[in-house]
Amino acid sequence: MRSARRLCAGALALAVALMAAAGPTGSALAAVETAAVVVQPAEADALETAAHDRVTAMSVREQAATVVMGHIPTTDAEALRAYIESTGIGGFLLMGANIPGDEAALRGLTAALTVDPALPPLIAVDQEGGDVSRLSWDSFPSALTLKGAPAAAAEDAFAGRAALVRRAGIGVNFGIVADETDDPASFIYRRVLGTTPDAAATSVAAAVHGEADVAASTLKHFPGHGATAADSHATIPATPISFDEWRATDAVPFAAGIDAEAPLLMFGHLAYTAVDPAPASLSSEWHRIARDDLGFTGVAVTDDLGMLQASGDPRYADPAANAVAALAAGNDLVLTVVSSTPDTAPRIVDAIVAAVESGALPASRLEEAAERVTALRLRLAADGRGLVPCGDCAPVG
Repeated sequence: MRSARRLCAGALALAVALMAAAGPTGSALAAVETAAVVVQPAEADALETAAHDRVTAMSVREQAATVVMGHIPTTDAEALRAYIESTGIGGFLLMGANIPGDEAALRGLTAALTVDPALPPLIAVDQEGGDVSRLSWDSFPSALTLKGAPAAAAEDAFAGRAALVRRAGIGVNFGIVADETDDPASFIYRRVLGTTPDAAATSVAAAVHGEADVAASTLKHFPGHGATAADSHATIPATPISFDEWRATDAVPFAAGIDAEAPLLMFGHLAYTAVDPAPASLSSEWHRIARDDLGFTGVAVTDDLGMLQASGDPRYADPAANAVAALAAGNDLVLTVVSSTPDTAPRIVDAIVAAVESGALPASRLEEAAERVTALRLRLAADGRGLVPCGDCAPVG
């Protein structure tokens, strides 16, 4: 339970002091690595102010890089560090091809990715457990059993899972599936935490509570895959259900997770055609609903943009154009994984810069996105997550 959780060694007030700095010094990094007290997250207002000041001082290209989360398939620490240094992107998603055989080696990779501990990248992983498990040493219960268990079981499982994520030096877990369905034919069925809206909502909120203060939780895949059995990895699933029907069903677990203060919301590549014929990831209306109707205030992130390409729809053949459209719709962080190469993220950054310079993407929208992403990065630095790996944190649950 949360009250019994042992937090990792924090960064003390040093991380907060470092936030306004242009970059870390060797002595500062050493001090962070040896800090051994629990720290609380910095005040939200202070983080927002620090993020605003940092983003205001950035060039358009730096802002554009900040809102990109990239990926290259390697376990070469030097290559990963060079990728982050050369691109300046704000995040990296660890996939199976990035996970070495043991936890200690993984800590070395995440340390290499953390080029600037005062402003660490958002290092993320899809650690749901069960069918989607990047960390093979995660033996905590997954949705396969949690969907039939009391909510307390979900809280304990995700508390333990978050500890594994954090002690590997990973700050963000794309791990909480807030979709709900009772259809075993649905590709998402084995991954949902509940087969009814209310059951899923209770367990989703519990999972967020379990991860709180340890890993930054992400709810996925908004507005919900449960209304269609199709797989968004190969097509763009569509459903004709009305907004009111959605609000009474698929929306319920997402609303619960948002009320539990999950800091990230992942938008799926699926279309609720009665609301907007476009995929939710590219829909300004779905972003408005998330923020105005459900009260989400955190970082909106796309599902992998490569999935849009994989759908075969010619409208989504260009990953760079997809990224610009996603930002214009309201996403703060654009994710590129499938078929991503070392030059994919730079091409996306170039496209974002060109869109701002041409007026196709308002500069204010890019600044807003960059500030949200930067505030989360500073938050992880300030309370010790995603800053340096924690080798002595014991999993719980």
